[in-house]
Amino acid sequence: MTDMKELSWKKGKRVAIIGAGPGGVSAALGLLRQGYDVRVFEKSAKPKPLGGAVLLSVPVLAVLRYYGVDLNNFGSFTVTEFRNHKGKLRAKLPFNKKVEESFGIKGWHYGMLRANAFEKMMALLPEGIIVGHSDFDRYEESNDQVTVYFNNGQCVEADILIGADGIRSRVSTQVFGEPDLFHVGLRVWLAWCNSIDGVPKQQGVISHSDKYQASYFPMMHNGKPGYEWWIVEPVKENEPHPENPKAYITGILKGWFDPLPRFPEVTDFDKQVFAWDIYNRPSMKEWSKGRVVCLGDAVHPVSPYAAYGMGMAIEDGYFLAKFLSGVDLNDDAAVATGFEKFEAERVDYVNHHVEFARELGRRFHHAPYPVAKVRDFIFNHTSVLQKMIAKDYLADAEKMSLSMTELHV
Repeated sequence: MTDMKELSWKKGKRVAIIGAGPGGVSAALGLLRQGYDVRVFEKSAKPKPLGGAVLLSVPVLAVLRYYGVDLNNFGSFTVTEFRNHKGKLRAKLPFNKKVEESFGIKGWHYGMLRANAFEKMMALLPEGIIVGHSDFDRYEESNDQVTVYFNNGQCVEADILIGADGIRSRVSTQVFGEPDLFHVGLRVWLAWCNSIDGVPKQQGVISHSDKYQASYFPMMHNGKPGYEWWIVEPVKENEPHPENPKAYITGILKGWFDPLPRFPEVTDFDKQVFAWDIYNRPSMKEWSKGRVVCLGDAVHPVSPYAAYGMGMAIEDGYFLAKFLSGVDLNDDAAVATGFEKFEAERVDYVNHHVEFARELGRRFHHAPYPVAKVRDFIFNHTSVLQKMIAKDYLADAEKMSLSMTELHV
């Protein structure tokens, strides 16, 4: 950690990042490699990752490898299947051999504890890059710099400002106005546990009944095998949590295919379960204005469904640094061009993926009874879901992966 009073950085290279989450740290790592003078301002004393386990895709792993993360024993690659609650296969996420060969990384999804992944990223930051106890208040922009003010009375001058401070971002709110967050009618119970017997290795399953989603993926935590698992349920806004979460979740999973009913018994509900209601925002068409740009949940429509958030924020940081490579931050036009290239790469891509996840959430959790029955019959007996996944999720992700030639091996 460092103190604002000790800052000494070079004009034309000064990058202030608000928020030391995965997106902010990724941007810092990428921009440091491009030779910029970077500081990450974090309101807490020390950054802490929120949540339990996470799924990261192969292009995200390639970015982390580029930063210097050792991928050996980093996560557990997974074959992803979609099933109904009785276990009937509906669709399978195929591996793209060209993507695997290009990156030299097998599979597509890798499961791990969010804390483990974040710690490996943090370990790559040089001493003094994180400035703790720095709660962002506002900024003022002049012709050639941004002055950033904090609630502790201190301020700094920078050439550009990056807002990576989450869904309720103060940076984004100042730039674009209130985010118009809305409750999507869903609650997620995200959990993890140690390995259990009788489950095929490297198999992950996303399954649905007429009301719930229940899913599990293999993961690594501190180098040991285990599972992340989660429940998605429809709820009303401000609906209270059950008094006995373990009994409640056990009841939901009664009658589901093995191993899902076994997970609650081997999970510590005090330490290994996180529950939250999902809020979303309308998709945005711009993420920058002047010398300020935002990334991650500060501008993303938030996925209620597919665990994209951390991975897409890491990708954001990488691409922002890529398109600012060689840019003189004293040059307004060059900064604007860099931001425009970043937005052209990311805005439509992110919006498309999260809107697809949002649509899946609506179809699986808010369809009326007769429609749900027809939906289940179609998904159980046709290839409609397989085609949806290939067209609306995999196609763009694979195209992006194959375009990242600088990360290919």
